Amino acid sequence: MLEVNNIEVVYSSVILVLRGISLQVKPGQVVALMGPNGAGKSTTLKAISGLLRGEDGDITRGTITWYDRRIDTLPAEKIVRLGISQVIEGRPLFRHLTVEENLRAGGMVHQGGREIRDDLERVYHYFPRLKDMRARTSGYLSGGEQQMLVIGRAIMAHPRMIMLDEPSLGLAPLLVKEIFEIVREVKETEGLAILLVEQNASAALDLADYGYVMENGRIVLDGTAEQLKNNEDIKEFYLGLSQLGERKSYREVKHYKRRKRWLG
Repeated sequence: MLEVNNIEVVYSSVILVLRGISLQVKPGQVVALMGPNGAGKSTTLKAISGLLRGEDGDITRGTITWYDRRIDTLPAEKIVRLGISQVIEGRPLFRHLTVEENLRAGGMVHQGGREIRDDLERVYHYFPRLKDMRARTSGYLSGGEQQMLVIGRAIMAHPRMIMLDEPSLGLAPLLVKEIFEIVREVKETEGLAILLVEQNASAALDLADYGYVMENGRIVLDGTAEQLKNNEDIKEFYLGLSQLGERKSYREVKHYKRRKRWLG
């Protein structure tokens, strides 16, 4: 479905951010992309969605293919029409527009009419809270409501894959659980693939089928979600558990103990 093959990304012609990233997403699969801040996770998503150019970034090596079609040379608007939607970190909205107007903006890749109305009802089915607030100005929504809205707006574009960038950022644990449950329902009902960037490794691996760990612009480990959950280094560094089953804080973990094979 999606294949990222050995890409390098450079910002402003001098700053090398991604150093040979390769990953795959299969139809209907949830893939988690994990790693510390600055590892290059968001840049990877922007490389796929075509948003790099707006930030003076370029793919200088490698290829990205979508159903065997090369897309790394396409503009973002064409990539959306091919079925890839990105939910950007920080929940960017048209804050002066209402909830429903924001959703309609997400459906502008289609002709409108009855299809738009049906799509709105689909989104309201997953996020009934948005239906109650459809006439409210989106800038006045809470963080959780805004996150629901940006995910709903992505669904309006009829994607075959949604890329979610830090959907839990700044949200209370109960709200994070609610949003991840909705994302799971959307995935199962719509048959979507999901590429998920998420600092909450426990929530990400509970949802994911497969995962990649990034560090310093490289993939250092990958495997099924179950394999990653049982990996001692992942348990200690990302899940905060020592080998004795004791929970640790991030500050107590002094460094990331890579396996020798990761450095090959």
